Amino acid sequence: MPFSLRVPRRSTLPCMLAGSALLTLCTTAIADNRADSALSLGTTTVTADSSGPLQTSSVISSVDLLGGDILEQQPVLYSWELFRRAPGVMLTEFGQGTTSGKLSFRGFNGEGEVNAVKLLIDGIPSNSNDGNMPYLDMLFPLEIDGIEVVRGTNDPRYGLYNIAGNVTVHSRTGGDYGKARLRYGSYDTQELQVAKGIEGSNWTQNYFIGQQKSGGYRDHADAERTSLSGKWFYHPDSGTWRLGLIARHYEADANEPGYLSREDARHSPHESYALSATDMGEREMNQLSLHLDSELAADLSWATKVWLNTLDDDRWVRFSQPAPQQQRTTEERHYGARSSLTYRPEVAWLHDFSLEGGLDTEQQRNRSERYTSVEREPVAQTRDQRFDYDSYGAYLQAAIQPVESLKLIPAFRVDRIEGDYTDELAGNDYSINDYGTIEQPKISLVYTPVKALSLYGNWGRTFQIGTGAAAYKVPPRTTDLSPSINDGWETGLKFNPTPWLDGRIAYWEQVASDEVRRRLNDPSGESENLGQTRRWGYDAQLNLYPSAELSLWLAHSWQFSEIEKADPSLPASQGQEIDHVPQRLYSAGSTYQATPDLQLSAWLNGQTDYYLERENTQGTYGGYVLFNLGASYQLSEQLAVDLQLKNLTDRYYEYVWYDGVQSLHAPGDGRALYAAVTLDF
Repeated sequence: MPFSLRVPRRSTLPCMLAGSALLTLCTTAIADNRADSALSLGTTTVTADSSGPLQTSSVISSVDLLGGDILEQQPVLYSWELFRRAPGVMLTEFGQGTTSGKLSFRGFNGEGEVNAVKLLIDGIPSNSNDGNMPYLDMLFPLEIDGIEVVRGTNDPRYGLYNIAGNVTVHSRTGGDYGKARLRYGSYDTQELQVAKGIEGSNWTQNYFIGQQKSGGYRDHADAERTSLSGKWFYHPDSGTWRLGLIARHYEADANEPGYLSREDARHSPHESYALSATDMGEREMNQLSLHLDSELAADLSWATKVWLNTLDDDRWVRFSQPAPQQQRTTEERHYGARSSLTYRPEVAWLHDFSLEGGLDTEQQRNRSERYTSVEREPVAQTRDQRFDYDSYGAYLQAAIQPVESLKLIPAFRVDRIEGDYTDELAGNDYSINDYGTIEQPKISLVYTPVKALSLYGNWGRTFQIGTGAAAYKVPPRTTDLSPSINDGWETGLKFNPTPWLDGRIAYWEQVASDEVRRRLNDPSGESENLGQTRRWGYDAQLNLYPSAELSLWLAHSWQFSEIEKADPSLPASQGQEIDHVPQRLYSAGSTYQATPDLQLSAWLNGQTDYYLERENTQGTYGGYVLFNLGASYQLSEQLAVDLQLKNLTDRYYEYVWYDGVQSLHAPGDGRALYAAVTLDF
């Protein structure tokens, strides 16, 4: 039986804040301390926070920063795989062409039923309507400057999809550099990445092109992807404002190997059934955004972004022999704007004070069609939906430091949702649920009694509402639904007792009042009620630097879930675990600079088994431990080579789901070796 930890059924915010306040009163503050609780892996770019929006790591409690230097050599086929290096993040690996996988955390699974993580690329919202993250595929490792992972419910900047937290991927901005990376490896994987930065006195330009081809570990799994991007920013000599344009384009074509039975998956993991012979996906995505940052006064700054995202996706898929092939066509046009003002006055009786307020809107114009098909030829249409889905939000947060070692961050956010839905097959129009004004109070506290220790606590409210057809009043549903309210809190400490050691330990909880989940294979795109749910867990992280040449990192997360009040339609799920949520996630690794030119690395990732459905009757699957090795050698100042060995022990692992009749299995990649050459020019 896996080792597990449990806590008392009810822990309250008042107790947490009282405990934090007691520490504040009983401990003498030492000057020259910075109150924050963020942890970094690798080299991250941190901008000064004397102007511009409040820095995430200074106002949000549970933040992890991943530097571009630890990401650019990772042997990944898709960028969601880079999150293996992020503590407490779970990866769900479908292995089905363009539907390759995704990330999740805080006890939410990656099935796509409840997509609980807000994705931003260079500050631009980048979720699809159902909350998935296809836009993440547009970024290749060499283009990424860093990743920011925010876990918890206390970030007021975002509303829609920000249920358990958010992740932001920052691409390279500015700099004079040229990098080209050529990679070849197992399964006939071929990849080229080229990144170029040009910086002048007033202009910065950044360009990227990436192309990848792979035959895939399994039969009928070949894929081809291309991504292009450009960034142009202008700032005057005065430096008081900056205007920028970012454009991205992405295309992908990939075959899908489909799913296998339990026995076939273990004995013939490379196999793909004949029923999947014409399954595949075609995807095209674009992002265009305009950014304006301005210093209106010495203590007042303004930041605004406007954007357009487009997603065109066709997928042909057949999950089992009795079912026909489906053609799934998605067209989404998302546009929006975000604007924030940050005020940093000098308050004589406070060590520091900042106030930030923001407005945002996300407008969606979506189309979803489905057909039964034979060998990718449509036979009959089963869905033809058009829907507008618009969100409007506002927030206000303050960062108050009575003394340098104590920071209080109260915040408040409101959101409203509007939209219309047309079922073209039935010829009927429907209005969206009137969710009302969704209010989300939040509060955080970070206390640094000594330079080596930060204690923090937070409480916050987020929300979940329907996506697709489930957001609208479609009969027999004729009355307005309320949003599912998620109340979460966290308490923990970050420590840095010596220059060679830092880490964080934390406990968190999150309760959803009336959680719903998408019915993934439902022709109508509807949802079903899960009931009141509770998620809780522990996070432990440790980074060690025993010498200038050696670094080590370890992370272990325990996450638990329970359906506290089941939906009446499925009473057997009462008290059971939520499906596809392993109780333990762990990772560890080390990097050793053996010589000035030779760097060696080793790392592992693992998780325990999970249940396949909410009654917990179909057994558990999905556990694994994967070991990886890497080595890079600097041949000259401009030229480096590296080798990466994934899944060193050739461990069998799989993604598994249950279709109501049988378990369906998608084996993960076996042992794979990749070699690459990187040129700086």
